[in-house]
Order: sequence, then C-alpha cells, then structure tokens
Amino acid sequence: MKIAIAGTGYVGLSLATLLSQDNKVVALDIIEEKVDMINRFVSPIQDEYIEKYFDEARNGSRKLNLRATLDYKDALSDADFVIISTPTNYDEEQNFFDTSSVEDIIEKVISLNNPKTTMVVKSTIPVGFIESVRKKYDISNIFFSPEFLREGKALYDNLYPSRIIVGATTPEARRFAELLSSASLREDVPVLFMESTEAEAVKLFANTYLALRVAYFNELDTYASSKNLDTKSVIEGVSLDPRIGSHYNNPSFGYGGYCLPKDTKQLLANYQNVPQNLIEAIVKSNVTRKEFIANDILSKKPEIVGVYRLTMKSGSDNFRSSAIQDIIRLIKAKGVEVIIYEPALDEPEFNGCPVINDIDDFENDSSIILANRFSDDLSDVPDKIYTRDLFARD
Repeated sequence: MKIAIAGTGYVGLSLATLLSQDNKVVALDIIEEKVDMINRFVSPIQDEYIEKYFDEARNGSRKLNLRATLDYKDALSDADFVIISTPTNYDEEQNFFDTSSVEDIIEKVISLNNPKTTMVVKSTIPVGFIESVRKKYDISNIFFSPEFLREGKALYDNLYPSRIIVGATTPEARRFAELLSSASLREDVPVLFMESTEAEAVKLFANTYLALRVAYFNELDTYASSKNLDTKSVIEGVSLDPRIGSHYNNPSFGYGGYCLPKDTKQLLANYQNVPQNLIEAIVKSNVTRKEFIANDILSKKPEIVGVYRLTMKSGSDNFRSSAIQDIIRLIKAKGVEVIIYEPALDEPEFNGCPVINDIDDFENDSSIILANRFSDDLSDVPDKIYTRDLFARD
C-alpha cells in the first residue's frame, strides 16, 4: 500500500523508515534540503537507528521503499494512509496548541477527494481536536494515534514499542495498528483501541507524568543542594523502593525538548473549569528550577559563563525549548557574559551569545562551564564544570 507521511521530524522520519520496509512510503516536507537528504538516504536528524538503516539502504544491504517530496499532490494522492506528523507548538498567548500545520494537511487531503484515504494524526494535539475537525470538515476518515518516542531513539522506540494506541475501532484503525505491530521487532506488543479523545488524553497525561517525575527529582536536588546534603545518596535511597524505581531520577537544569514543556502547558489549558493543583505546580516547578540554577551560578560570581551544548541530552541534536536557554537569559539579564559551545550550530552567535566551536578556546575563555549532561569532552577541566548530572546518563 501507499503511505504518505507529512512532516519529517523525529516522529515522521522514524515512521517513514519503519513502514518503508514493507510499504511504499512518500514523505512530504516543506524544506528542500531535508527532502534532498532523505532521497539520498542521509538522515537530517540525529538518530542512531535511522542513521543505521539509511546507511544500509545506501550500501544496498537493506531495502527501503522511501522517497521524499515537496509536492503535496505527489505525496498525498492515492495514499491509503496519510500520517500527519507536522509540528504543533504551544501558543502562549492563546493558551492552546497551534494546530494550523495539521489542519493544512487535512485540507490538502480533502481537496484531493480520495475516498480510500484514512488520515492518522501523530502530531500532539489538544484533547478534543479530532472531534472538532470531524465536525468542522464534515469528515470521518481521521483518527489520532499517539507516539511515545525519545529524541535520538525514535526509530528504536518504533521497533520496540511500549504500546500501540489507536484512537478508533474501525477496520482502518485495526489495519493501521497491524501496520505498526507487524513492523515492530517486539513480540506481543500491547495494542489498545479507544476513541480519539481518550487517546489524546493518554498522550498529554503520559508526558505530563514524565515532566512531574523530572520536576520531582529536580526539586529534591534543589532541597539537598540548599541544605548541603548529598543529593546522590538521597536519590539512591529513595529510588531503591520498587514502587518508585531508579528511572528518570537524574537531576537536570529542568525539563525541555520537543514535548514536555508544551504538553504540560496544553494539559493545564485543557483543565479549564476542572479542579486541579498538581498540573499547574508541574509547570511552575520547571520555572522555579531554572531560576534556582541561574541564581546558584551567579552566586559564584563568574566573569564569563560557558555553556556546553544547547541540546537537552546526549544522542540528540535538538535544542528547541531546552532548559539551558532560559538559564542563559536569566544570567545575561544580570550583565554576565555568556559564550556557547555547540557544534550543531553554524552561526557565529546564538541569542546574542558568541558561539565558539573550538573546545580548547571555549574551555580557556570560560570561568565556569554549564553542562546539563557531562561529557568526556570536558574531562580536562573538571574544576570548571557546573552540572547536576549525578549518574552520567540521561
């Protein structure tokens, strides 16, 4: 069958790679450079398994029936499934996701008048979005299927999914679930069918729980640091309780990335007229944590603050909404100079801060070096490092 995928970020490109092993897949994007790279089987994003599969496609050891295009008619025409994985950023003024990119694809599919096409939204959306577009466009051939992927490990998480959730119970929904499960390498993947509104809620509540967990251990670290306690000892003692566990317990500068900041805010917005305290506290906690980190750094009175990487974690090239960016703004607001080491940037500066891509020059010029996650790159200047990475892992 033909599968069209709109959007080639972590979600779209990992699904395109996964499904192109047994289906004809056409990826649609608006960036010519990305389209060209995909057509040469060069990954435009950092992801170990996508890069591995693309390398094998180039050398002929793996067959991927995948191509990319800028032409929406080429991509969407005659498609059995159109998977929509375009970005939906949170609009702070409207207190809602900007879903215009998703609706743009929906309108394009409708304009092609193909009755066999089923649209599957993978972009993160507000609770109730699918129901609203069904009414708005008078359509029924659309449902939501949430993704649960990690940056840098998106294809791996599609190959070994924790669960597959499909927001419909139609034959097309079951067909789509079979597409995903048959392409996975995990046996007996849990598959849940539910209405799209419930599936939308699953996505937002799952990510908000992860944000809660990050915020909890960050606040534990804030307390321990303020009281001169050994944070690592406290976390290890807490995490040995099997009801708590040792996952997602490594302190950081705050949660960030593609999903957690915007999804927590969207869930909070969905709570309008519904009693809550915890969801709002999760959002506020992340702001408080970044302020604590910035003030802790400023208390050391550095002349020049060096920032080692803007990315959220190792194995990822994404620095959208990374916590370090807010910390940079807070430090600069106090008149302290900030320099950045970020090999993924070609520009000479970022948000008014010089970008220095020679690691030796960067280390020499920095009075203190902020590293959300420690790297062996910095092993020669241990006395300059400021990090809350206690376990040397994400």
